[in-house]
Amino acid sequence: MELASAIASDLSGICDDVFSIQIVPPGWIHFELTHSTLATWLQSLVVGSLGRAGEQGSRGAEETIDAQCPMPNSLFAVEYAHARCCSLVLLAHREGLIKLKEPVPNTSPAFWDVIFPNPLPWLNCDGTLKLNHPDERRLIGELIQVVDKIECPDVSGSVKWEKVALNLSQAFEKFWSNCRIWGEVKITSPELAQARLGLLMATQSVLRFVLEEKLGVFAPLEL
Repeated sequence: MELASAIASDLSGICDDVFSIQIVPPGWIHFELTHSTLATWLQSLVVGSLGRAGEQGSRGAEETIDAQCPMPNSLFAVEYAHARCCSLVLLAHREGLIKLKEPVPNTSPAFWDVIFPNPLPWLNCDGTLKLNHPDERRLIGELIQVVDKIECPDVSGSVKWEKVALNLSQAFEKFWSNCRIWGEVKITSPELAQARLGLLMATQSVLRFVLEEKLGVFAPLEL
């Protein structure tokens, strides 16, 4: 415990604004991302950190993907989740809940250029994340796992990307079923609605990357 405390003390001086650190007997050091760091990370997904990385890779999606190629039946749920995310974002733009610089109705966007609100209102006034529903947290957890696999690929190449995509689409469906954006939420808690839209946009960004860059399948805006 003494050694763990000394290590944690040094780490706190380096990354106190990124992680909260806790010492647990017999000497474990637990790290938890701060809410502000998580909000910054989610915002980076919305504006296209994964999409731009894909554009800088050895091949572009436009060179390898046939837009007319049918989606394998096993991935229909992923296609549906991606298209659903896109349609909801565009609906929010039309209704004025958010404002996009250039909505792209006929192609699959690598990222969303959100003019308002910018950045999205991820945090409450006390600095805690607005997204506290269990299904919001589950979806964020899935996003973290998927991005970890993208950014730190398994050298053995054993990642089953189809399963990864399906798990993420299932987490999205659960989120969409239980975490409303329109109706009373939009009227009484517009910032919560906008934060949920941000989570939806982050999900679309990651789904698109996995579909196009990892599975070689076109990710359409609509079905």
